[in-house]
Amino acid sequence: MSRLDKSRCAPLLCYVTDRRSLVATEAAETLKVLLQRIGDAAAAGLDWIQIREKDLSGKECSLLALEAVQCTANPATRTASSAVPPSRARASAAAARIFVNDRLDVALAVQAGGVHLGEKSLPAQEARRLVVSLHREKNFLIGVSCHSPEAAKAAERGGADYLFFGPVFATPAKAAYGAPQGLERLAEVCRAVSLPVLAIGGITLDNCAACLSAGASGIATIRLFQDATDLPAVVRALRKISA
Repeated sequence: MSRLDKSRCAPLLCYVTDRRSLVATEAAETLKVLLQRIGDAAAAGLDWIQIREKDLSGKECSLLALEAVQCTANPATRTASSAVPPSRARASAAAARIFVNDRLDVALAVQAGGVHLGEKSLPAQEARRLVVSLHREKNFLIGVSCHSPEAAKAAERGGADYLFFGPVFATPAKAAYGAPQGLERLAEVCRAVSLPVLAIGGITLDNCAACLSAGASGIATIRLFQDATDLPAVVRALRKISA
């Protein structure tokens, strides 16, 4: 059973990273810019940050994820190596939760807050079994991306804590997953499961309210958060929508 109750969840705001869309001249500089974005996202009050850099090696992914965990933690617990100054770290006691996409091994190794699995990743049931065997289930969440009500139900049976559903609207980042599924399909998935469902794919300030009205417990997005020139203002606007 999921440890997240969608009836009690405040709308969840999740930033999904994509360093390849950032403007930088060299790989090292791109990672530095990405870490700055992650620190800014946490400081702005986003709830979750998903490290989704699938082309990185296991070593590179673990180093990035560890740095992300450190730079979003309480400033007093951060190491001197963190790329984000303590003054930019989130001031509130509730630090942003870091998820690692697909790499359960990395998520566990760096003490991340969870793992996010694709439909072709390790099944949620197997991920849950490993997490329990390592006695990490207390504060570790497992999410699954789904693209149909059937996949959503299967993920729920497998022990997922939450779901991503999309693409709801047209977006270049999700073009490989087919045509946008729309709000009616989102509502169908939200009704089909008891898990919190986050809408993903083409989410904007203009259509966020419609996603929440369809039953979504929050939104997940790359561009809305990563490209924002005033991220705190975006977050405030989203919180007003969901109030």
